[in-house]
Amino acid sequence: MSSPESPRVSGAIGDLPTTTGSTAPVITRTEVAWRGDRSFDAGPPGRTHLIDGGAKLAPGPVETLLNAIATCSSLDVVDIIAKRKTPVEKLAVKVVGHRRPDYPRRLMRLEMEFIIDGAGIEPEHAERAIHLSFERYCSVAGSLGPDIVAETRLTLNGVSRTVRLSAHPPVRLSHPREDWLRHINPRHLIREELGVPE
Repeated sequence: MSSPESPRVSGAIGDLPTTTGSTAPVITRTEVAWRGDRSFDAGPPGRTHLIDGGAKLAPGPVETLLNAIATCSSLDVVDIIAKRKTPVEKLAVKVVGHRRPDYPRRLMRLEMEFIIDGAGIEPEHAERAIHLSFERYCSVAGSLGPDIVAETRLTLNGVSRTVRLSAHPPVRLSHPREDWLRHINPRHLIREELGVPE
């Protein structure tokens, strides 16, 4: 039995697509069911998990958002580093969200520590993988408000280093995209990360 045909990619950096060639929106569906008290079963049928509005028996809604940011970006980081033939052996992410004191108590700043172990992984490559996730690929981070700042610490094989980046998609910035790329995440670094010539 043949596998389904992959969507045509109209643009890419290395092996990672930047567009699918389609103008149709990607539709994602889920649902929640109230269990009583302050808890909910969340997720598509057959793939639900508990969300506790009181954050006692399970993660609360905001903790669930932070978990989604961490897992979404971690998938990108694992995939990008693997393309250098230096696979991640172990990964954990610690997340702290700083929120407004008044309602709505939305996120204002994220502190994220990526703890990565893997033989042969260079610190610069892991750091660039985190940059690529936040600035280009992570759908959850790309859905955040443009004023949210992420302070990211990388601990690679027990050694820590800090990098500061913005957790928002380039299209939402007020200055031209190309200027932003040169200032925050230069194109030559992206291309170098994935081994693409200028």
